[in-house]
Amino acid sequence: MLFNSLKKGLQVGFKTTWTLGKIIFPVTLIVAVLQYTPVLPWIIKLISPLMKLIGLSGDAAIPLVLGNFLNLYAAIGAILTLDFSVKEVFILAVMLSFSHNLFIESGVAMKAGVKLWVVLVTRPGLALLSAAVINLVWHGGGETAQYGFIEQSAEPAAGVSGILLEAIQKAGLGIMQLAMIVIPLMIVIQILKDLQWLHKFSKTMAPVTKTLGMQENTSTTMAAGLLFGLAYGAGVMIQAVKEDGVSKKDITLAFIFLMACHAVVEDTLIFLPLGIPIVPLFLIRIGVAIVLTLIVGTIWKRSGLVKGKEATYEKQNYDNSL
Repeated sequence: MLFNSLKKGLQVGFKTTWTLGKIIFPVTLIVAVLQYTPVLPWIIKLISPLMKLIGLSGDAAIPLVLGNFLNLYAAIGAILTLDFSVKEVFILAVMLSFSHNLFIESGVAMKAGVKLWVVLVTRPGLALLSAAVINLVWHGGGETAQYGFIEQSAEPAAGVSGILLEAIQKAGLGIMQLAMIVIPLMIVIQILKDLQWLHKFSKTMAPVTKTLGMQENTSTTMAAGLLFGLAYGAGVMIQAVKEDGVSKKDITLAFIFLMACHAVVEDTLIFLPLGIPIVPLFLIRIGVAIVLTLIVGTIWKRSGLVKGKEATYEKQNYDNSL
């Protein structure tokens, strides 16, 4: 079984790298070329005042927009082409961890029964608040970030061929680093799937969900989101909500937690090539998710919003809505 898991995981890893590479390569290439045109400086000048409020330069808006409209990989592709300080990259990583792939993942949350306004308030809200806090608290990180194998050029490229060559090199190295993380990660995930580790992990999560104010039947939804993310784990989560009879309150609390902290392994490790400390990134996501869920759960309970008939979704209602 182990050999089959390794083989399938390797295949999935290469397929995932190819799929994501088709996003990262052109994004990296385009942004790298745009640095030498009037377009990028114009965008940066337009939004610099807003970015300064959260400790970022104007060009930081580019990976933020790409990350929220597309995904984390597109955002990382943009970061790899731009000069940021370590502090700026860390702020971007935290913001993008909370708020990325907004359209698809918001759709997943809504499909599971979470209100759109809850998603929009939670994810972009956490991103902006975290950036402001980090900017005020952290006074270091002023040195230029080093992106793994990618060294920032001391001088700008000259001529069309030089610009294209530099852009292709950055894009190619970005894909290489992506493959070094994604392929081993997909192999591990495949082994865990074949060992039915999700089911075991969901049982382990039961006491945690109870502590956070949710019933134990929310544990499968939580486990799927934590391991695979909102987009990748969508099918598992929606099916779990249907079959386990999760209450409206519990699914909302579960998604509030997961919107702050989902795909906790993958979405943390992919920031390794950016040369930032990933342990604080991991702890910030976990800590914020726990505190936010506890606060919302307490307010919800005290405000009397949870009532007997409203607290349970009927399986028939889900069948009609999905």
